[in-house]
Amino acid sequence: MASGIKDKVAILGMGCSQFGERWDKDSPDLMAEAFDEALLDAGVERNQIDAAWYGCCTDSVNVGNSAIPASTALRLDGIPVSRMENMCATGTEALRGATYAVAAGAADIALAIGAEKLKDTGYGGLPPVFKGNFNELWLPLGSAPAGFAQLAHGYEHKHGVSREDIKQAMAHISWKSHQNGTLSPKAHLRKAVSMETILNAPMISDPIGLFDCCGVSDGAACAIVTTPEIARSLGKSDLVSIKALQLSISSGMESTTNSWDGSHVRNTRIAARRAYREAGIDKPREELSLIEVHDCFSITELVTMEDLFLSEEGQATRDVMDGFYDRDGGVPCQTDGGLKCFGHPIGASGLRMAYEIYSQLLDRAGERQLDSPSIGLAHNLGGVPYLSISAISILGLM
Repeated sequence: MASGIKDKVAILGMGCSQFGERWDKDSPDLMAEAFDEALLDAGVERNQIDAAWYGCCTDSVNVGNSAIPASTALRLDGIPVSRMENMCATGTEALRGATYAVAAGAADIALAIGAEKLKDTGYGGLPPVFKGNFNELWLPLGSAPAGFAQLAHGYEHKHGVSREDIKQAMAHISWKSHQNGTLSPKAHLRKAVSMETILNAPMISDPIGLFDCCGVSDGAACAIVTTPEIARSLGKSDLVSIKALQLSISSGMESTTNSWDGSHVRNTRIAARRAYREAGIDKPREELSLIEVHDCFSITELVTMEDLFLSEEGQATRDVMDGFYDRDGGVPCQTDGGLKCFGHPIGASGLRMAYEIYSQLLDRAGERQLDSPSIGLAHNLGGVPYLSISAISILGLM
């Protein structure tokens, strides 16, 4: 019977590029920026890496559809390099590939890297996907803001929450992320924004306003992983290990049956249960030190608090407004600004979340450093609530 990967894999080093409008850099430049930091942190040479997984979602214009751009940009000579794509969970999918290779004994040291150059597409949001059988099924259902606005309406209806309370909670989420982003030197958006400005911003898709939408950024992030034994043999004493890595993908039942009420993301709940079981976590609200969640829109973060079983059903708005997820709250969320302010280059986002948790656990987060965190969770959500991919990674000190 499968026993999971808890503590079988340790993070040897991590790196993250500056996120933002990187007009002067291309994707290989961004990958090299993140990789150089990770190599220095890991204390190894590139020729010690046995295999790599490269996450990239939409950047085919800049880098093509193979793994060759990563191999050449990072000079990974002769080793297997695989390209991964799983919508907004792409970065976590790359980490999963590298982690499983080490856990299985197929590689001693493996690399996961994710990168995206979204600003060059010239598109205001995420680039439109190409047509095809799958896209013909879900594209007519609306834009991303419209899809997540439906999530807000479903949540309101199920829990009897007023539109005003939803908007206030969403505004607090955005305000919190902007506050945290000011303390993140590599974040795309580093300007504090008032609640008044957020609440009075133009409406995008009711109740989602302008400041409830995450930014579109360029960036890259990566991780070098190995076994705890090898990490210690290389002189590492403070180890961050991977406690769980779980993925759940929609079968289509949310959009093709009447069994889903539209108030939550079913696949996040499935992935969360599996991840907590793998990590040995019984009471996440008490045991998690911090979380990074997929706040593509403020409503997504709000609903995710219940999907991760941190807030009771229908109580996320209260917890948010009480500051439970603020940087000084019970379970700090988006300590680096999240997708909202750090940025969302799709292929890099999952690894960027892991980078923040890794930095916090090793007391490297500078001004935003929390007090003695021991375990953190990162959550990605790809697609839309009714056709989703949910990925969860849990990292902790050994």
